Amino acid sequence: MSTPSLPPARRLTPEDVDRIAAIADPVIRNLQITQAYHDLSAGAAARLGPVANWCTFATWASKQAGRTIRKEDLQRSLEAAFRSSPTAASAASAVIREASRFGANIRVSEPLATVWSVVDPAAALDRASAAVARGNLRVFEEIGREFARFEVECGPNSPVDATSLVRFIEGLAPGEPPDGQRYLRQAFARYHRARFEVDPVKRAQLVLLANLEIGFHEQTRLQPEIAEALNAGVVDPRDVRDRVIEALFPVAKWLVRLRLLIAGLLGRRSLLDVAIDALVAEQQRLIRQVLTLHLLSIELGPAVHLQLGEDLGVGFPPSLREIVLSELRDLLDRIDPTRDSAQESGAVDWADLGDRVHFIAEMFRCFQESPSLFEPPFTRAQLDRLDAGERPADPL
Repeated sequence: MSTPSLPPARRLTPEDVDRIAAIADPVIRNLQITQAYHDLSAGAAARLGPVANWCTFATWASKQAGRTIRKEDLQRSLEAAFRSSPTAASAASAVIREASRFGANIRVSEPLATVWSVVDPAAALDRASAAVARGNLRVFEEIGREFARFEVECGPNSPVDATSLVRFIEGLAPGEPPDGQRYLRQAFARYHRARFEVDPVKRAQLVLLANLEIGFHEQTRLQPEIAEALNAGVVDPRDVRDRVIEALFPVAKWLVRLRLLIAGLLGRRSLLDVAIDALVAEQQRLIRQVLTLHLLSIELGPAVHLQLGEDLGVGFPPSLREIVLSELRDLLDRIDPTRDSAQESGAVDWADLGDRVHFIAEMFRCFQESPSLFEPPFTRAQLDRLDAGERPADPL
């Protein structure tokens, strides 16, 4: 393994984390969070050596989250998927046809374009963006702040004995996640122990164990936001039906609603209801498909691009091939059904905590010694703009 040249760490305090977390603009805040993780990663690596700590991976996860928060390419991807779907085209035509039978005076050559703005798929992207932004902030406020506090209380200027570590751990809540911080307590104790471990294999495995414990805590905390982002396209068909009627029957919408209501009371669904429901179902399927493809990818520096639903296709570094640390072996036996292989590591359902943690465990283990993870997430010019509180130039 070639040893990366680690960048000088910009030391962050808990107050710096609080300042960044208080930024109202979710785009600027995410960019600041991404850079802060990079700085925290460099600070931890200065004591743990050039192996990726949790903040190293968090840098790139936060950068990927930023693309969803900014909705980069999502609108174009969704519109392209909508326009290329035969099911959507058929459902849109059926909506227009049945609306005409209800008396709507419609003269359109492209039914799909007519209903595109009415079903409002962009609103789903807004919901996904907001959910990812909340998750990005939630994790940074908790775990990012603890890394900054660990640096202050247990860093190079703190006593070498266990007193500072005990005080630090006492500031973390006992109990299980999502509310308890037992895994964070254990993880930071492992980082502290790794700092003084002379055996490079045991040191690497202590760092991996700490990374996994923080990762498990993080993913448990993020479960609501991840599920919400992936399900952002789920809407009440009645809301869409009301918007369609409003758009197609600007004058007599009350009469159409009355006719549909009477049909429902008589136990009969109109063909217009059926057509709108089919359109909504296809819209929801396409939105989840596009969001899944977007959320299930990550770049670990400039050299590695991963699809989270696919097997990693790489091996473990030498220090992590044979697990000698019993605590690490026990945790892997619980969260990694293919402990000694990266095969079958792809997540089938990213909304499933077990699937997600399995992939993350394999990713942490495979790439812990990858030099590209320590590359800066932004150029010098972008960082200067960010330090000035401005949005840097694209591409981000």
